Amino acid sequence: MKNTIKKISKEANFLSLAGNITIAFFGFAGFALIARNFPLEIFGQWVLYISAGAFIEMFRFGITNTAVVRYLSGVEHEERLKFIGSNGFIGLITTTLIAFIILLCHLYFPVPIKNAGYELFFTWYPVNAFLNLPYNNALVILQADQKFKKMLFIKSVESGAFFILLVINYFFLKMTIVELVISQLIINLISSAICIAAGWDGLRYLSHATRRTNKILLDFGKYTTFTLIGSNLLRSADTLIISVSPLGTAAVALYSIPLKLTEIQQIPLRSFVATAFPKMSKASVQGKIDEVKDLFYAYSGTMSILFIFISVFTFIFADFFVLLLGGSKFMGSYPAIGANPVVIMRIFSIYGLLLPIDRMTGVCLDSINKPGKNLVKVGYMVVANIIGDLIAVFIFKSLILVAVGSILFSIIGVWVGFYFLDRELRLNYRKILTSGINFYKNLYFKIRYNQL
Repeated sequence: MKNTIKKISKEANFLSLAGNITIAFFGFAGFALIARNFPLEIFGQWVLYISAGAFIEMFRFGITNTAVVRYLSGVEHEERLKFIGSNGFIGLITTTLIAFIILLCHLYFPVPIKNAGYELFFTWYPVNAFLNLPYNNALVILQADQKFKKMLFIKSVESGAFFILLVINYFFLKMTIVELVISQLIINLISSAICIAAGWDGLRYLSHATRRTNKILLDFGKYTTFTLIGSNLLRSADTLIISVSPLGTAAVALYSIPLKLTEIQQIPLRSFVATAFPKMSKASVQGKIDEVKDLFYAYSGTMSILFIFISVFTFIFADFFVLLLGGSKFMGSYPAIGANPVVIMRIFSIYGLLLPIDRMTGVCLDSINKPGKNLVKVGYMVVANIIGDLIAVFIFKSLILVAVGSILFSIIGVWVGFYFLDRELRLNYRKILTSGINFYKNLYFKIRYNQL
């Protein structure tokens, strides 16, 4: 049994899952500490700083990250160094341009920026953008190489150190928000320094970049960048539309609790996707289409069965999760705005059943070099989501119908994704279920007979 546990702990999917659970824990707990440590207005500035930074990161790394994972998964030696060099070169140029634009905006529009609460972002993000560049480059290269143990280590250092700082600050230091941001920058610098010292960041290979590899990454990235933006809109459009609707800010607060809880469902999904994409990309680059299909069946089936149990669990214990995160004031019904956070949470549990297939069709399209098809798929989903949200809040004035819209646009995403994939791979849909069942049967027998 000891050997079985040891082998499981070294397996890629486990390491990826452990990394995402670690980040999620530090993220939730750190968020709660900051919320309790600062007045509402100051905490809002922190949220805007983090949110705006995350959105810009999509532009900064969406251009190359997916492409790098795909192409590094199937090349070796000198060709590999060229792609790593191009990744570093494009990342450096993009970071410089974005930092320059942000600083220029801060110089010419300081008063509106301050009044809107974005002063932290416009002051400090340009610095952070350069400090975390080696760290982010290292993560994407390590993912392409499927070195999830090293990813877990560096993520734990970066997130764990900041969380420890927040705990110390909560009880003893009582830093200002600016001092907290500076402390975070120092931690990011240390994390990047570790990546540079270990040779994980790839910036030393900048001179290996070529016009050809630059063009390959940019051609692929022009689709994946907009796909990432579309995916972000799927998560943020609900809140944005509710905030400008007659339902008001109270509705935003009520909806935010079950929406935040959906991140629980995202943890295993991100973990499996992180391991599936480089494997499928490598098989695609090497022309092994049958292997790509088998990987798609296996991952889709395995995650779908897992998400049945996750969705049942979150559905049954929806009351507990809402109470845990939001407190007793979120436990009631609000008929005037068609809101009941517990009911919305249960609707999101049903929505979770569709997430694995939706995500895997997109991953598979990217892996077989069809990012444009994935962009079209996400585009259909965004349009459906926005139309559904507008009808729900402006005509029916119901947050529950906003949540139901999530199920509808996910069904559209699954259908469109299957349509595009079937044209490329000629899929046998029944193999998704049988592959998932076979995975768990084999896992059971391996654990039972200590064969892992």
